[in-house]
Amino acid sequence: MKPLLSKTTKPFLIYVLIVLTISIPVYYFVVDTIWKNELDEHNQIIVEKTAYEFNQLKLSDAELDKSLILWNHIQPETNIEKIPADKIKGDTVYTYEKHLPFISEQKKERYRCLQKVIYIQNKPYLFTIQTNIEESHETIAVIAMITIFFFVMIVVGLLYLNRKLSASIWKPFRDTLDQLKTFKLNRQSTIVFPVSDITEFEELNQSLQKLIEHNVSVYKNQKEFTENASHELQTPLAIIKNKLDLLLQDQDLTEKQYRIAEQINRALTRSSRINKNLLLLAKIDNNQFDNSEIISFDQLLHQSIEILQEHVEQKNISVQKNISSDVKLSGNSSLTEIMINNLIVNAIRHTAPEGSIGIRLTESAFEVSNSGIEKLNEDLLFKRFSKLSTDSNGSGLGLPIIQEIAKFHQWMVSYRFENGHHIFTVNLSLKK
Repeated sequence: MKPLLSKTTKPFLIYVLIVLTISIPVYYFVVDTIWKNELDEHNQIIVEKTAYEFNQLKLSDAELDKSLILWNHIQPETNIEKIPADKIKGDTVYTYEKHLPFISEQKKERYRCLQKVIYIQNKPYLFTIQTNIEESHETIAVIAMITIFFFVMIVVGLLYLNRKLSASIWKPFRDTLDQLKTFKLNRQSTIVFPVSDITEFEELNQSLQKLIEHNVSVYKNQKEFTENASHELQTPLAIIKNKLDLLLQDQDLTEKQYRIAEQINRALTRSSRINKNLLLLAKIDNNQFDNSEIISFDQLLHQSIEILQEHVEQKNISVQKNISSDVKLSGNSSLTEIMINNLIVNAIRHTAPEGSIGIRLTESAFEVSNSGIEKLNEDLLFKRFSKLSTDSNGSGLGLPIIQEIAKFHQWMVSYRFENGHHIFTVNLSLKK
């Protein structure tokens, strides 16, 4: 992954390079055109000044001829020759290349030429003047070097400015991102974003502020509804359970009525268990538990194994234990006991008769494994009321409760399937 500025800088530099590359022939064409126009103007001035000076001398025809011969001999790249009146024509401007006879190097020089008819002592003369033009390849080389120099300056400048400005320009965005990373919805707290003088960042902060406030409000209402509903259901469920127990003790019930009442009792027991679990989750979300106790994790684990031993024996499950002694952690003992029980009960419930369970505890991890056939769907593993098996006795809240208790203690729960065993691991090293 690359920073946003890097992604925008590269195309910009490529664009600048293309533009500067295209500009080289454009510069050359413009400079060459300007230079030719200047030379044309220069040649025109030379011709007119020469004609004016010859006319001012008021020479005789013989003296004029001698002067013109001398002029043509000593004046480089110019020629004045007498022409008949019928050969008079308009001015001619052109460019051509030729070899210089007095230079040993075999190279051609470009010349800008002007042929113009002038009048000296009222007689027509054809004045030809040739002025050397700067070499084209030299001009292109100089322009290319200047272009490359400025491109390097642009690249260095952009990289320097990006490094200097990114820290200040993107600071409001990074502050917003840092606050979002630490935001927890279950804390029911809002975020106060810093005020930014950049329009886009300010709009982003305002939109996030409204979104978070709305989500916190909805989450709070849902939690209050769940907690209140579960709390209010406790009493009627207890009354129904009580009445149903009395009904099951009635000697006048027929066998059919007894089976129906027993089915109702099982469903009611499951509903009561779900209700208690929802209340527990609501209390964990509301941080209603103290987490400053010193927990003897190994003692809680031994107690749970002893309590659940009867269920293990009923299914003839072999248990392999590897439990370190004197494992002490800070947290809440009641919640930790629930987590341990849920993990072991979950392993017992989903282990076939004659299967095996492994329980391991170290200073850094608590692990419960059980024999199985295929890997569980990890996407549904810790979702509330998700069904990972055909067992209808479960509430669908066991694993979510385990995960919430782990989060409460700043532990981490993970799952993997190895060598025909489901393995749930609680990483205890994050907090001791």
